[in-house]
This record gives sequence, structure tokens and C-alpha cells, in this order.
Amino acid sequence: MALLETRNLTAFYGDFQALYGIDTMLERGETIAIIGANGAGKSTFLKTIAGLIHGADDSVLLDGAPIGAKPAAEIVRRGIALVPEGRRLFASLTVEENLLIGSYGRKARGPWTLDRVQALFPILKERRSSATPTLSGGQQQMAAIGRALMSNPRILLCDEISLGLAPIIIADIYASLPQIKAEGTSVVLVEQDIVQAMKVADRVYCFQEGRLSLSGRPRDLTREQIHRAYFGA
Repeated sequence: MALLETRNLTAFYGDFQALYGIDTMLERGETIAIIGANGAGKSTFLKTIAGLIHGADDSVLLDGAPIGAKPAAEIVRRGIALVPEGRRLFASLTVEENLLIGSYGRKARGPWTLDRVQALFPILKERRSSATPTLSGGQQQMAAIGRALMSNPRILLCDEISLGLAPIIIADIYASLPQIKAEGTSVVLVEQDIVQAMKVADRVYCFQEGRLSLSGRPRDLTREQIHRAYFGA
């Protein structure tokens, strides 16, 4: 049984349909990457899994149990944490306070404590008393990932964690993923950088205009297949 599965997943913003019948699967210990152009539905996909957008209950399955219509707080309690696009840190709180908030929604035993998160991203300990707006973009992204890890999630949903960051910072952030996976967390990664996604993913799903246009293991996909699935040409 897959850890996480979507079956004929649809999503709407009012009357506008953003996703059309998306079927995906995440096995325990895997990283899957969701790639596609702007507006393809990638972030909507993560929001639907995270309970921020509701679909049919049986369109999202966790350990075979339907969760597609569950509220976001219940999704967190079941072990799914979202690192949102744009980081969405609390500007009025310190770095450490932002991290601690991540543990409030799910009181689960696990490897991720404040000390462990600060060891993963040492700059967060150095800047623990700083207000988050004073951090660089890369440091804010580390804080957003750390906040999600504080709930000791079984699944980490990462939405565009490299967006707007310098290559050296992106490398540092992606270097943390093997350590996160080693602690038993599976990862769903939305990423526009195809090369970066292919490096870290066990499987790739490409979205185009709300539909699944390609899926497979990186080693089995050609550049031409990916280009056609990504751009539709």
C-alpha cells in the first residue's frame, strides 16, 4: 500500500477548475517531484493534499484511508506538513518562535526537535532571536522548512523551495533533503527547476494546464519527452 495516493483528484477555485483527474503515488521513503510551467496546477495540488482546498474524500488517500475532505488541522495531525510558497513566516515573531509554532499542531514523537532543526540549519540558531523579516531569503526558507519539520511529519510537502534564491543557497537547502529522508520523512517537491528536480526525485510527475502530462523515473525519461510534457510542444 502506498503511503500517499491521489485518485482522479480534481480541484476548483469557485467555478474555475484547476486540476483534472490527477493520479499520483508516493511510497515510503520516496521523493517525488511535481514539475510544470507557471499555472500548471502544481501549488494547487499541494494545497489540496494539505487540506487548504477540499476535494472528494477518496481523492486523497493516506495509508489507504481517505483524507481528501479533511480540514488542514486534521491533515497536520495525521503527519503531513506543508512548506508553502513564499515561506509565510510570522513577521512579528522571532525565528525560534516561528520554529516552535510548527510543533503545536501535532504532538508526535520523532527525531525533529528544536535542537535538531537548528543543527540541520545552524544559521537558525545563530539568528534565533531575530525577527524573521531581517533574514535573507535563503534563511527564511530554512526557517519555513524547519517549522514544518517541528511537527515530525511523515510527509513533507515543499512548494518551490528554490524560488528566487541564489544557486549556492539552493544547493545548501537541497543538501538537507537526504538528512530529512534518512529520518523517515517522505517528500513531495514542487519545483520549476527541472534539472534540480531530476537530481533528487525517485519519480517525476509533470503537470500541464491542470492535467498530468508525464510520469516516470528520471532515468527513464528523455529530454524530449520532458520538454513536450512541460511545454506541450
